[in-house]
Amino acid sequence: MNIIDGKKVSADFRLKIKEKVGKYYQEGKQIGLAVIIIGTDPASEVYVRNKVNACAETGIRSYHYALPEDVTQDEVLTLIDQLNAADNVHGILVQLPIPKHLDKEIILTRIDVKKDVDGFSAYQSGKMFLGEKALLSCTPKGIIELLKAYNIPISGKNAVVIGRSNIVGKPTAMLLLQENATVTICHSKTENICEITNKADIIVTAVGKPDFLTKDMVKEGVVVIDAGINRKDGKLCGDVDYEGVKEKASFITPVPGGVGPMTVTMLLQNTLEAFENAR
Repeated sequence: MNIIDGKKVSADFRLKIKEKVGKYYQEGKQIGLAVIIIGTDPASEVYVRNKVNACAETGIRSYHYALPEDVTQDEVLTLIDQLNAADNVHGILVQLPIPKHLDKEIILTRIDVKKDVDGFSAYQSGKMFLGEKALLSCTPKGIIELLKAYNIPISGKNAVVIGRSNIVGKPTAMLLLQENATVTICHSKTENICEITNKADIIVTAVGKPDFLTKDMVKEGVVVIDAGINRKDGKLCGDVDYEGVKEKASFITPVPGGVGPMTVTMLLQNTLEAFENAR
């Protein structure tokens, strides 16, 4: 069993990003990422802080906008319009979740698609679906890069994605398909899921349920990528019963320290790409 070290792969990526950002800076060009957080959700504040710190690590300029819980939708949209027009901002993200009185879809679609570094827009998703160059959703992009970093074969393999969200499940399945895997998507309505997962060479979980994937659901030598983020007994954990599944897996990602670091790093990579596209 080999542990896929997301921290190490992420660090290697960030070093390359830092080098590129530094070269642009020497040319008098500063790359900028705007992060908007609304309200005081503790988890969101941690995520935003990680993103701001990652920007500082790689030389990307971060613009942090903390809006109050009772901010109006018009105020949020006005800010986004200003950032869309700002030449020093190349990427914009709104940290989710946002307060319920705000319309998430209206707010997210207001972001200029060329600055959509989360890769959530229909424009970027559509380009990905067509196999064109796009700003890919960060977690799925990070998953593919982890597999490649460990020289894990994807082409021709049976890959199972558990979860069908627009943010992780669906785009991960599409990216695996582009790498020539044979892909099955499982979800809450899937019958006889164990029969499907036991035939998988690669399994990606993104369901938000601790210990969902168990030892009896996988075959010997399987590659397991755990994209779940949950809390169990006060500790961060994924969707996989790690201690059980690792006995049969050839490669497996831990939580924390697996997919998570790559998600933030791919955000930086997308910001760099958005800057280069704008040139």
